[in-house]
Amino acid sequence: MDYIIKLAFVLLIFIYTWFFQAQNQEWDIERALLKDANNLAVHDAAQEINDVERSQGRLIIDPTIAFETFQDTLQLNLGLDDGLSPKAGSRLHHKVDIVKFVIIDESVVGLTFPFLYEDAQYGITKYIQGPSVIAVIETEHPVLIARSKTQEPIRVPAIQEYKFNK
Repeated sequence: MDYIIKLAFVLLIFIYTWFFQAQNQEWDIERALLKDANNLAVHDAAQEINDVERSQGRLIIDPTIAFETFQDTLQLNLGLDDGLSPKAGSRLHHKVDIVKFVIIDESVVGLTFPFLYEDAQYGITKYIQGPSVIAVIETEHPVLIARSKTQEPIRVPAIQEYKFNK
C-alpha cells in the first residue's frame, strides 16, 4: 500500500510538471505571435503619411488612419474580430488589448531627432531617429493549471521608425 501512495504522489508531480511545461510553451508561442503581429502592424501604421505634408518635405503620420491600419493588421494577422477578440480557429484564447499607441513625428512642436523616448510604465527606452509609431499590445496569460498566483499578461511593445539619411 505504501508503494502505491508513493507512486501516486510521483505521478501527480509528473503530471503537474507536464502541464506547467505545456503552459509555458503556450506562453512562448502566443508571445511570438503577438510580437510578429505587432511589428507588422506598427510598420503598416507608419506608412500612413499625410501626402499634403509630405509634398512640403515633412513626414507627418495621419493618426486616425494609422490607428485604423494598425487595428486592421492586428486583426488579419492574429485572426481577431472587430473587438480584437479571437475568431474561431485563432491561435489566441483571449482578447487582445491595445494598451498604448503613440505617434511621434514632425507635427510635435519643438521636437528634434534623434529623440530619447522613455516610457517607464512599459519599460521602453530608445533613441528614435525619425518619425515613429510606438505600440504596446497585451493579452491574458494562458492558464492550464489554476494557481493562487495570477500571471502577468503577455505584453509586447513594438517601434517602427523612419531613419533620415545624413
